Amino acid sequence: MTDKIRRINPDRLHSTPGYHHITVVEAGRTAYLSGQCPLDSAGDVVGEGDLDAQIDQVAANALIALNAVGAGPEDVVKSLIYVVSPDEKVLAAAWFRLNESVIASAFSTASTLLGVAQLGYPGQLIEVDLTAALPG
Repeated sequence: MTDKIRRINPDRLHSTPGYHHITVVEAGRTAYLSGQCPLDSAGDVVGEGDLDAQIDQVAANALIALNAVGAGPEDVVKSLIYVVSPDEKVLAAAWFRLNESVIASAFSTASTLLGVAQLGYPGQLIEVDLTAALPG
């Protein structure tokens, strides 16, 4: 699908740390993944208090979800990242960890990173919401 996805950074907008300001999808089907949480297959939060461990679990879960619809990280056209922290250093560290994960290419697209007060599960520190343009 990547030939039907165009990522753009207009010259008159600020430079970015890896994402693009605009993602254009020509046509086709779209998958909207629910927020991927740091839960194991039993539904338990992993790595309580450990953001890196939770990011790794979220990335693994997101890859499974993308693969279930015949997509990969390269097919992601929009990402929303929620991190429980008001600290910009923590947010930046989460961004860099995601960009080193098994779904790293998902974050080269239109992306938003937010610090939030709380997420849905006790001990949850991160959630990632992805939209993908499905291949073929």
